Amino acid sequence: MARKTKRAKLNLTNKQQLKLTRLSQSRKAPLREIQRAKILLHYADETPIAQIQKMVDVSRPTIYKCIDKALAAGAEAGLKDHFHRPFAPAIDDAAKTWVVNLACTKPKDHDLAAELWTYSELAKYTRKNAPTAGHLCLAKAVKATIWRILSANEIRPHKIKYYLERRDPDFEEKMQEVLMVYQEVNFQNDKEPADNAHPAVITVSVDEKPGVQAIGTVAPDLPPKPGKHQSTSRDYEYKRMGTVSILAALDLHNGQIIAQVHDRHRSREFIELLKELDSRYPKESTVRIVLDNHSAHISKETMKYLASRPGRFVYVHTPKHGSWLNLIEMAFSKMARSFLRHIRVSSKDELKERILKGIREINSSPVVFRWKKFDLEVT
Repeated sequence: MARKTKRAKLNLTNKQQLKLTRLSQSRKAPLREIQRAKILLHYADETPIAQIQKMVDVSRPTIYKCIDKALAAGAEAGLKDHFHRPFAPAIDDAAKTWVVNLACTKPKDHDLAAELWTYSELAKYTRKNAPTAGHLCLAKAVKATIWRILSANEIRPHKIKYYLERRDPDFEEKMQEVLMVYQEVNFQNDKEPADNAHPAVITVSVDEKPGVQAIGTVAPDLPPKPGKHQSTSRDYEYKRMGTVSILAALDLHNGQIIAQVHDRHRSREFIELLKELDSRYPKESTVRIVLDNHSAHISKETMKYLASRPGRFVYVHTPKHGSWLNLIEMAFSKMARSFLRHIRVSSKDELKERILKGIREINSSPVVFRWKKFDLEVT
C-alpha cells in the first residue's frame, strides 16, 4: 500500500474548483498548466501521489513543486512558474553599454572597410577589443549575444533609414510661390474661356527623366499559354545598350505632354524643348515654367536664349529637394507604370521611338493634373 503524504490537505473553493476543471480540459492552454491543474484537482480529492504520477504522467518532483506552491500561496500560484535567477548575470551593465556605444559608431571609424556593422562583425570586433577595454565578460561574445544586447536597446546598426535634410533656407517661401501658381491655374481652368481669346499666361511643368535604360533580351519572351505558362516568361540574361533622357513639359491646362528624347541632357537639349514650347503657343502669351534648378535650366547658353525672347518665358523654381512639388512627376510616374514597365528593345533608337509613341498614346486621352491641397501659411 502506498504511503500517504504528510503534506497538508488542499482546500479549493467552488470558483477555484471550476477554474481548475476547465483548465484541465482545455485544448489551447499550455501543457504544463493543464498538467498542474490535474495535479491540484487530484490532490484536493486526496488521491495518493503515486496514483497522481500515473494519471498525469509527470515526475514526483514536479508534483511536489506544484503542490507545495499551491499550499504556500494558493491554487493560482501552483499553476505558474516563478522567475528566479540562479546566478548573477555574466555580462554586466557596463559591458552592455560598451557594446551599444560601439554599435552607434561606424566600422570605418575603427579602421575597417565596411560602412555599416553586421552582427557577426560586431561580435568579432567585441571579442578582440572588449577585454582590452576592461570587459572580460565579452571575451567569448557571439553573434546571438550581441543581438540580444542591441535588441534590448532597440538598436539595429545593420540597417539604414533615409531622411531628407532641408538645405534650402527659403523652402517655405518657394513652396508658397509654386502652390500659388497651381491655385491660379485651377482658377484659370475653372473659368469659362472667352471665344477666340488666348490666355495671357500659359503654365507648364518641366523636368527631365534621365537614365532610361535601353535593355534588350538575348532570348525571345515566351507568351502565356493555357496550362503551361501563366505569365510571360523571360530569360534572366539581358544586354545593355545605353541610356536616354526624357525632357518633358506638362501643360497644366489641357494635360498634354510635350516631350523630347535625347542621348544626353545638356543646355542645348533643354533649349530645343524651349524652342518647341515657343512654337507651340500663341506669340502674345507668356509661358510660365515650373522647374527645378538643374544646371541646364540656368546655364549661360540657356540664359542667352531666354534673353533673345524677352518676356516670353517666366521661371518659377521649386525649392531644393522639393521635386515632389512639380506636377510633371505625375506624368513621369504614369510613364513608368505604363509603357516603360518591363520594356525591352533592340536598340536605343527603338527605345526613343517607343517612348514618343507611348507619350502620344497618353496624349490621346489627356488628364489634367490638379493640385488639390493648399497650405499657404508659413510654419
